[in-house]
Amino acid sequence: MPIAHVMASGMGGIRTAGDLVARMQMKGMRLKEAKKYVAERLKIDPIDLANEEVMREIREDLDIGIITGVPGCAKGMDAKVRIANLLEIEINCVEKMKTKTGLM
Repeated sequence: MPIAHVMASGMGGIRTAGDLVARMQMKGMRLKEAKKYVAERLKIDPIDLANEEVMREIREDLDIGIITGVPGCAKGMDAKVRIANLLEIEINCVEKMKTKTGLM
């Protein structure tokens, strides 16, 4: 857990795109490759991945979780499901939830 936290918080975590980039690194991508992939999926320039203002707007638009609790915005599992779909990856807890609820 400490390593994942350091990786995600290094780019600002959920304030920017650090959590998304870290997920791709955990899937085996190198940092530069992970940033490029996430930027392409978000349809932004890689430099904007670390821009809190740009990422706040994108996270709200895509409803993939934001740092503050805003009523009606995705959080928890809802945000993780959206992230898995956006990045086209499997997230273990999302897959387990789908299996248990019969959504697979």
